[in-house]
Amino acid sequence: MATIQVSLGKGIEPLFGTHDENIRFLESSLDVKTLLLENALEITGEEGSLQRVRDILNDYDTLVREGHKFSNGDVKHFLRILCEDPQVSFLNLVASSRQRTVGLKKLAPRGVNQLRYLEAMERCDMVFGVGPAGTGKTYLAVAQAVSQLLSKQVSRIVLTRPAVEAGERLGFLPGTLQQKIDPYLRPLYDALHDMLDPERIERLVEKNVIEIAPLAFMRGRSLNESFIILDEAQNTTVEQMKMFITRLGFGSKAVITGDITQIDLPHGKRSGLLDAIDVLPQVEGISFQYFSERDVVRHDLVQRVIRAYERYNQRSLFPTKGGVSDTSQPGPSNE
Repeated sequence: MATIQVSLGKGIEPLFGTHDENIRFLESSLDVKTLLLENALEITGEEGSLQRVRDILNDYDTLVREGHKFSNGDVKHFLRILCEDPQVSFLNLVASSRQRTVGLKKLAPRGVNQLRYLEAMERCDMVFGVGPAGTGKTYLAVAQAVSQLLSKQVSRIVLTRPAVEAGERLGFLPGTLQQKIDPYLRPLYDALHDMLDPERIERLVEKNVIEIAPLAFMRGRSLNESFIILDEAQNTTVEQMKMFITRLGFGSKAVITGDITQIDLPHGKRSGLLDAIDVLPQVEGISFQYFSERDVVRHDLVQRVIRAYERYNQRSLFPTKGGVSDTSQPGPSNE
């Protein structure tokens, strides 16, 4: 154990947070102890942790002196990322987390995985975003699609998802075909309405510049100069997934999003997303970006719920005998 002192400049209030919550988070995450002195912070811990804390605090001071203003929430968010990934510096994180204006919305990646996801969508022609609900997979994909449409990098957006009910049987739905399929596509509409005004969306839909359709409508087509998003891909069959990814035409990009813990396919049907994860990782031009419960940007309770389900599923996969895990028996399949 060793002890160091780091000088503190102006603008330290957001660094400490409400009731010192940010410093307490830093202590628990990096296993250090801190003591506030008159113009410095005394830190005790292992050498590696001390150097990490020193770098974080020095970068914070540099950013404040350069004119950056942080809220308590900003600092808490950045500290979470910095404690999870030792390769990321505070300076680079703030620089790369710059706001992007997409239509009516200003966006900034909220975490390393969101940042890597955005970079992958800019770099690769096909990107898989895999992870739990609330991590921004669909929202950021729609934002990237709208950004590329407005900058004329693509000439149209195609949004699609399989029409599979989540454990329910809704029965006959009244109305036109569009009215029947709209409930399945509502999350895509919601993301669009955050970024474009309703009248503009209506005009673009009427002109077929934005197309929102169930996956079954994709068969037999070749989509050129398009940004195509397949949402809820865990509910595609193997055949549907292969059909979809072979629709990619010249000048097009595809983003496939899904959560492999929420598969609603009939028992015995293998998920096309699981199959793609097995088959495609080594294919050049395809990027797989994975999210975890730490990337959830909804209510904190959502993170805790996801962790609880993961622990429960793990116990189901490896049942215990007398309190000791028995890994000799295969557990039930997620498929």
